[in-house]
Amino acid sequence: MALFPAFAGISEAPDSGSSRKELDWLSNPSFCVGSITSLSKQTEAAPAHVSEGSPLTRSLLKSEPSDESDSNQKLKQISRKKKKEKKKKRKHQHHKKTKRKHGQSSSSRSETDTDSEKDKPSRGVVGSKRESEKPNQGNNAAADTGHRFVWLEDIQAVTGETFRTDKKPDPANWEYKSLYRGDIARYKRKGDSCLGINPKKQCISWEGTSTEKKHSRKQVERYFTKKSVGLMNIDGAAISSKTEPPSSEPISFIPVKDLEDAAPVTTWLNPLGIYDQSTTQWLQGQGPPEQESKQPDTQPDSESAALKAKVEEFNRRVRENPRDTQLWMAFVAFQDEVMKSPGLYAIEEGEQEKRKRSLKLILEKKLAILERAIESNQSSVDLKLAKLKLCTEFWEPSTLVKEWQKLIFLHPNNTALWQKYLLFCQSQFSTFSISKIHSLYGKCLSTLSAVKDGSILSHPALPGTEEAMFADSEHRMKVAALFLQQCHFLRQAGHSEKAVSLFQAMVDFTFFKPDSVKDLPTKGQVEFFEPFWDSGEPRAGEKGARGWKAWMHQQERGGWVVINPDEDDDEPEEDDQEIKDKSLPKWQIWLAAERSRDQRHWQPWRPDKTKKQTEEDCEDPERQVLFDDIGQSLIRLSSHNLQFQLVEAFLQFLGVPSGLTPPASCLYLAMDENSIFDNGLYDEKPLTFFNPSFSGASFVGRMDRLGCPRWTRGQNREGEEFIRNVFHLVMPLFSGKEKSQLCFSWLQYEIAKVIWCLHTKNKKRLKSQGKNCKKLAKNLLKEPENRNNFCLWKQYAHLEWLLGNTEDARKVFDTALGMAGSRELKDSDLCELSLLYAELEVELSPEVRGAATARAVHILTKLTESSPCGPYTGQVLAVHILKARKAYEHALQDCLGDSCVSDPAPTDSCSRLISLAKCFMLFQYLTTGIDAAVRIYEQVFAKLNSYVVPEGSGEGNSASSQSWTSVLEAITVMHTSLLRFHMKVSVYPLAPLREALSQALKLYPGNQVLWRSYVQIQNKSHSASKTRRFFDTITRSAKALEPWLFAIEAEKLRKRLVETVQRLDGREIHATIPETGLTHRIQALFENAMRSDSGSQCPLLWRMYLNFLVSLGNKERSKGVFYKALQNCPWAKVLYLDAVEYFPDEMQEILDLMTEKELRVRLPLEELELLLED
Repeated sequence: MALFPAFAGISEAPDSGSSRKELDWLSNPSFCVGSITSLSKQTEAAPAHVSEGSPLTRSLLKSEPSDESDSNQKLKQISRKKKKEKKKKRKHQHHKKTKRKHGQSSSSRSETDTDSEKDKPSRGVVGSKRESEKPNQGNNAAADTGHRFVWLEDIQAVTGETFRTDKKPDPANWEYKSLYRGDIARYKRKGDSCLGINPKKQCISWEGTSTEKKHSRKQVERYFTKKSVGLMNIDGAAISSKTEPPSSEPISFIPVKDLEDAAPVTTWLNPLGIYDQSTTQWLQGQGPPEQESKQPDTQPDSESAALKAKVEEFNRRVRENPRDTQLWMAFVAFQDEVMKSPGLYAIEEGEQEKRKRSLKLILEKKLAILERAIESNQSSVDLKLAKLKLCTEFWEPSTLVKEWQKLIFLHPNNTALWQKYLLFCQSQFSTFSISKIHSLYGKCLSTLSAVKDGSILSHPALPGTEEAMFADSEHRMKVAALFLQQCHFLRQAGHSEKAVSLFQAMVDFTFFKPDSVKDLPTKGQVEFFEPFWDSGEPRAGEKGARGWKAWMHQQERGGWVVINPDEDDDEPEEDDQEIKDKSLPKWQIWLAAERSRDQRHWQPWRPDKTKKQTEEDCEDPERQVLFDDIGQSLIRLSSHNLQFQLVEAFLQFLGVPSGLTPPASCLYLAMDENSIFDNGLYDEKPLTFFNPSFSGASFVGRMDRLGCPRWTRGQNREGEEFIRNVFHLVMPLFSGKEKSQLCFSWLQYEIAKVIWCLHTKNKKRLKSQGKNCKKLAKNLLKEPENRNNFCLWKQYAHLEWLLGNTEDARKVFDTALGMAGSRELKDSDLCELSLLYAELEVELSPEVRGAATARAVHILTKLTESSPCGPYTGQVLAVHILKARKAYEHALQDCLGDSCVSDPAPTDSCSRLISLAKCFMLFQYLTTGIDAAVRIYEQVFAKLNSYVVPEGSGEGNSASSQSWTSVLEAITVMHTSLLRFHMKVSVYPLAPLREALSQALKLYPGNQVLWRSYVQIQNKSHSASKTRRFFDTITRSAKALEPWLFAIEAEKLRKRLVETVQRLDGREIHATIPETGLTHRIQALFENAMRSDSGSQCPLLWRMYLNFLVSLGNKERSKGVFYKALQNCPWAKVLYLDAVEYFPDEMQEILDLMTEKELRVRLPLEELELLLED
């Protein structure tokens, strides 16, 4: 048949061979009309059958006739003719299989047929086309219809013989390891099993890619992703709107009900009523309403609606109450919650996440709210402070300083504002200098003094101004200790002479003021004080000091009497060679010499008139303190309590354990050494341990490296003489309990040095120190007012016990108890004396513990009797023990009743309750057991806990609440000490002690003794999860810095323990055990602790962080932390000294920085070079 019917006649005309060849392209010899009818008849007769041996991926089928031999013979002939041609082109066809395209395609092909056609075309089709091209095969077309290939769509009915057997070999099956992938049938496997095998004995391992991975390509979101965390802030949707009364019959399942429990509706689409509304709409061809079409957004929409409602509520409330500053502050804090939630301020898609992450947007909204609030509350300092804190992110430091100055000018009588202003200026590294901040402190104190005197008429003095200028313990949580803060600032900057001079001037200005100037305002008194300061007369702490008042009287008489120098002054001074080893590196020599000079030269230099010295004889002019350096900082203290606290603070500053703890606002600024982690003798003697309560603040002259063991070693010879002169000067100024407290502090200071000698095992110094200490105790007890002072008797007996003189100590105790008479349980000092006696007896060695316990019971029993206590004669009778127990019970009940009635509680009543409860607990422990002692603690705790106001609540009487808190804290320390001692001497579980410490630390997060105990017992545990959860709970709620410090210390102890296990014979660390992320955890704790203002301005925290990073060997990051520390604490000299030790190559740069910021450098490098040359 012709390709084009119009030219059919031309192609079929009998012309010559040449014309035939020219028009040969118009004919199709492979197509014959008769072949279709014969083929259709064959397909109608044969059933549909597909051979299993033929490839399933073929799309073309061949119909075979009944005579298989003829067809096979013809196929062989055709294959022989084309064998050579196929061999030449087979390789070429194999490479271009995927590139060939077919003109016809089947509409009913399966998925596998389509894939196989694309990969590999049928060889039969190619062969048939080549056979049809030959002209000699066009004569007998009808006879060959059974041997040709046809398309499956052209067959009317499929018969049983519609298949083809391909007997041609494929060399690719020999060359490759498997069949061609296009020839293998595809199927989806359901499960991993196989029919017909015994699963107990046989199994099939399916190779290839798993079908499970193709089901879902979407990754499962973890709980910590942003989307999942955001779901935590969304309110859950209720699954039931009805509340049914509880049934008495038990049910086996929890019923879950829909929001709408309606009866099913049957329609022609929903005859059984089982389809919900959305399914019915889908069957009807309808879509959901527009508000329901966005179903995934319903939850965020509901959340946005709730947040919008809160915003509207805040706007309404601040519109109705614009004067409510707390409401404005709550509205500002609410913005953080708004920005965490998605979609409230989002305008476009994608804008939501951008705004969620934008800190600037939050700050701008807060700033706008605060500006609105300030417009309605012009006099509110809190709102203005919040605005300045926000503007730190926007404004330059110079602009911020100007705004602070405006605020201070408007509110010069606000002490809290002054304190924040001083901390802000101290922490600005770019504008910081020592002289600028020192003068700013002077301006602050002089302004507050003028306000208190009434000189500034526009601003009256606020309540607590005097206490704020100094550190009143009753107001330490509310106001700043500005004077103490200034003294510690100067000490930490290295200007110890100015700090000591401030205390000296305050002692004279407060206690030795002439009567003629007392009625003048503070400024006038300071002007009269200047001639005395410049006169060169001895000051407080110097030999021969008599005070300002005596000097003024002598000047009025006509001159001052010159006192001849004593013979003791001719003693040669200790010649301490500064440079002991010149072979050491330069930075080590400088550090040693600098610290040595800090320790020796902390007193102001004064020209010695007996040696005819003048001011020009001073080698270091910085050691001289002029009146201009201290004049502005002098303040008046009219309260007797504040005057006594001034003396205590001066002694504490010199290193004497006076018992005064700096206020919280000043404490963390003054903390610069890690003695708070030292257990001391607490592990060996938990009942009678010595706790000097230095609170982490170094005393004057000490700038030791971090980690140096901290004990009260005392000062050098000149320093010890200075301290003695201070005691001799101030003790006659007080009487009664205050004088007793001063004597107690002095004796305790000497005993602390004895304990240090015992700890260092320095027998030579111990002998001389013990002799001097006993001499001091006897001299103090010889004074008439101290003969019945049980505090001094207790310290003297304890000294004898520490020196090993047990029998002498018992005689001292018995003598003191015999002097008491019949005071019974009414005297708190007597109870404390008996308690210490009993505790020392209990803590004796195990060999004599039985007899010592009997002695302790004897002491505590005699305390309850009216007769005086005598020496130990034997074991106490059971009747006396019962009587003593009844006496303790009645006394405790009476004391609890009397204390709780009075408000505020008197100091004597609180101290008596503490000592009585301690004695009763120890008595019950020795006679009944540890459980009885714990019950006494629980009884007192249950009674007093209701009177304690939680921290930060602002309710109730603060003074009364604080007194009850101190009582409970002291009794809790006794309770935990008893538990520790009992665990030491017997087998007892750790859980009661852990629980007691946990409960106590939640109430008193600033108690360092309790934290030391907790960290020590938790370090023995193999699991750190409970400890970490507890620290996390405390740090979230408490404002104190101690939980952060001890959390870091606990992790460092655990890291040290892990490294000890990893070390092999003390060599390098072998990472056989994973570190479990301790390093990163400690770094995270440091970073979190420094987010608060108290943490970022604590020099101790920065020193610990720097030391930790250097220990890891990461010097680059350590340098970054050092400069970050300077941004927050540029005044701390110890940070610069640590940096010289850690980064010796940067020594010159660090010293230049110290000089630029005016920190005290006692040994310049030029002088060091000269000393090294000599």
